[in-house]
Amino acid sequence: METRRVVVTGMGTVNPLGKRIDEFWNNIKSGKNGIGELTKFDTTEYATKIAGELRDFDPTDVLDKREVRSGADFTVYALYSTSEAMEMAGLAEGGFDPERTGVYVGNGIGGFEVVEDNMEKLFSRGPRAVAPLTIPKLITNEAAGNISIKYNVHGPSVTIATACASGTDAIGAAFQAVKYGIVDTAIACGTEGAITKLAVAGFNRIQALSTRNDSPETACRPFDATRDGFILAEGAGTLILETLESALSRGATIYAEILGYGMTNDAYHLTAPDPEGKGAARAMQKAIKEAGLTPEDIDYINAHGTSTQANDVMETNAIKRVFGDHAYKLKVSSTKSMTGHLVGAAGAVESIVSILALRDQFYPATINLNTPDENCDLDYVPNTGIASPMRYALSESLGFGGHNGALVFAPYNE
Repeated sequence: METRRVVVTGMGTVNPLGKRIDEFWNNIKSGKNGIGELTKFDTTEYATKIAGELRDFDPTDVLDKREVRSGADFTVYALYSTSEAMEMAGLAEGGFDPERTGVYVGNGIGGFEVVEDNMEKLFSRGPRAVAPLTIPKLITNEAAGNISIKYNVHGPSVTIATACASGTDAIGAAFQAVKYGIVDTAIACGTEGAITKLAVAGFNRIQALSTRNDSPETACRPFDATRDGFILAEGAGTLILETLESALSRGATIYAEILGYGMTNDAYHLTAPDPEGKGAARAMQKAIKEAGLTPEDIDYINAHGTSTQANDVMETNAIKRVFGDHAYKLKVSSTKSMTGHLVGAAGAVESIVSILALRDQFYPATINLNTPDENCDLDYVPNTGIASPMRYALSESLGFGGHNGALVFAPYNE
């Protein structure tokens, strides 16, 4: 089967570290922390009182008021980040074939806050109090649908829900669609708006979240021996993918090339990863194989790195399983230490980090890594980022339900 080269020509994001790509990347490079007090609701009875919220965020800076009113948070974030990505790609005003363009969105939960608000109205005031837009706002496909409508995209419009791997898998699906000729251009987005009463309570009940409330700036500490859980965050990331031929024909700036994608399942447990990391390892191996590379070619891994006891040891094991002795030569970092865990948006935002790391030849840090864990013994770029040559980058995401996704990125070379 004939395949095409797939390149990235646009990126956009909104997350706790920034509302534009440049702001976000500068904060990543400087090791800034985006985690603070959880202010969206009263946390008096909650074990966790910290989160990666969007601070001073006004979506009407970019979107019109109607778009904001008619969308749940996850849809608003997706539209916001996609606006920047389309602008960067030079496609905001068109210039693509609507029938040969697709939208691929990863989302874990949908309009969680819409469900909560309207359940409260239903139980307190009855069914007629439920808002008319409840269903259109809460269902997970609405971000993809709204992006398609906004940009007049008539090709595939797909929503992928693989928990915390959703963003990576959305990019992977878009990559395959462009590579194999299903579409010529793809908008690939990961988005999540799940800092809500029920979500925080639910994650607390399974002891997944950090309760280091007195020190939010140091609470997320992936691969550190004193880690005690992840920090829930919100936001979105969007990539514009297209064929190399298309990008060159219109003189687009090419930020990176996607070479490979792997997707697997642990088939082990609903919330716990396979401790040996076999599923995560196979996803990385598949991505590297499709890229036509060897494990020794990879210089940087943007890890899932959640700051939970189970994940960080498992992920270290998976990296050793794939890379052998080279695992101790490459660099691994978890930028969740700065952003928090964006759930369905995580893989998309971390793919952006990987692309910019390649562009600038810069390895982002894992901040708050001060106490070594004998079971996590790789080079996690502790506390301070490093400028150094980088050939290929791999970004991986792992989700509840055993989902694993991995992507391999390269600088564009003719």
